[in-house]
Amino acid sequence: MVRDIPLAPPQHEHWTKQEAERYCRDLAKTHYENFTVGSFFVPRELRQHMYNIYAFCRHSDDLGDEVGDPNRSLELLGAWEHELDQCYQGVVSHPVYVALQETIAKFDLPKAPFWRLIQAFKQDQTKTRFQTFSEVLNYCEYSANPVGHLVLYLFGYRDPERQKLSDFTCTALQLANFWQDVDRDLAIGRIYLPLEDLHRFKVTEEDLKAKRATKEFKALMAFQVDRTQELFYHGLALVKQVKGLFKIDLEAFSLGGLAVLKGIEKVDYDVLSTRPVVSRGTKLKITFSLFKSFIFG
Repeated sequence: MVRDIPLAPPQHEHWTKQEAERYCRDLAKTHYENFTVGSFFVPRELRQHMYNIYAFCRHSDDLGDEVGDPNRSLELLGAWEHELDQCYQGVVSHPVYVALQETIAKFDLPKAPFWRLIQAFKQDQTKTRFQTFSEVLNYCEYSANPVGHLVLYLFGYRDPERQKLSDFTCTALQLANFWQDVDRDLAIGRIYLPLEDLHRFKVTEEDLKAKRATKEFKALMAFQVDRTQELFYHGLALVKQVKGLFKIDLEAFSLGGLAVLKGIEKVDYDVLSTRPVVSRGTKLKITFSLFKSFIFG
């Protein structure tokens, strides 16, 4: 079924800053799943800016995944990219851009991270298979890593060293989502598991479509989980290079991602019939443990 997601919601012709911010805030609070956006540990003065960035990511993703027609998605994403260009020239109409323009100006955010995200969603419309793991990592450079850079900008960090460590974490989060969603992605015609790995472990696309969680498939998923855990561990070094409560949020993102991987292990790697999720209780437990450690050492 084809859905036409409007570039601008029809109920308003002109959005005030307050209305646009509420739109972004509501979108963020109702759509996140594994990881909390704008948590208690984000300084109050940054929370709305986090919501604005998340809303951009969410709407871009919807244009790519929720329309149901690749050609129409490409058309909408092209128009969304034009709106991004216009935003950097001071012309805005969509509530996301109305809210985002202040964030861009206040933190001197470059256009490149936003542009890269749009390119990833465009690529999803035409590229549904990845021959090698390197191709998947390259995709993550567009679909995930820019988000980490934008968050670092909000907290005043612009150096390549911290961005590189952030890339480890963001890539790992994206991969954890892929391995969690093998069956969901397959339903929309996409396979993010590298074809070279399917061949190596003697798993076929027919196995995936038939939901055959063979011992070969489970070995394939265990391999992906292990390599993704290593990326998380590399990225955790960033926690020691930031200040204040931002440390808690950063570590919580990594531990939340590792919890997804642990969930995959708990279902014996059968993500074809069960989708592991991070429960609210687990997220609260992670957050409380980190806060306690931060306060008491």
